[in-house]
Amino acid sequence: MPEETYGHINIAFCDGMATTVTAAHHFIWAHLYASMQAAQTPMGKLRFVTPDKESSTSTLWQEEDFKQICSRESLTEKAANIEKTIVVKKQERERYDFDPIIFYENRFWNRRSDGIVINKNHRTLYIPEFKQSSNRNKDSLRVKEDEANEQNKSIIQALRAAAPEWTFEQFIFVAGRRGAVVGDDFYEKLEKLNVQAGKKDKILLVHVQRICEAHDTVMRSYYQQIHGSSGADATTSMDNIGEQMYV
Repeated sequence: MPEETYGHINIAFCDGMATTVTAAHHFIWAHLYASMQAAQTPMGKLRFVTPDKESSTSTLWQEEDFKQICSRESLTEKAANIEKTIVVKKQERERYDFDPIIFYENRFWNRRSDGIVINKNHRTLYIPEFKQSSNRNKDSLRVKEDEANEQNKSIIQALRAAAPEWTFEQFIFVAGRRGAVVGDDFYEKLEKLNVQAGKKDKILLVHVQRICEAHDTVMRSYYQQIHGSSGADATTSMDNIGEQMYV
């Protein structure tokens, strides 16, 4: 992706913008997660876990609800072979070389999801994830779903192997450029998460507003760093973008 473009600035890999972009990501997701939790159907049995922060897999398995799915020992055993199929990153190499077995075990238990939704009665566990894309069409959904599937492959596959009587499913919520959301995909996932029908439109509306607010904050931060100003004139007109930023 070309540097200094809207898409490049709004990803955490842009030098100097990682902290702001990450904060914007958490701001958007926290609002959506809380909205879905608050809009549960009256008879819904879903429990939304970690709505205000991410917890590692290890932290989750200290709770009784998760121990009832499968034991920590069983999950560790099933995860071992899966972790071996996942590439060891350059920054992980030293820990891997010191003790590969401990490395794989620690990497698995330190994995984090954006959220966990559990229904003990139906033996169902959902892993909702939030991703942002520089595109604004359905193709971006497939790309981001593939990315999230790879990210959570170890957790999903290990759980399915350790607790075959349970159902494990991942939902990916994708936000495109300037608040773009694929509506039918968004509504379908709200339905699966037992969100009341009468509240879906408002949740989508507020979600798009939060995306736009977060992106506005990111662009103001960028202009502050580049031009020393984050005034309204820097973000309210396409004519004021200047030669250092392209859309």
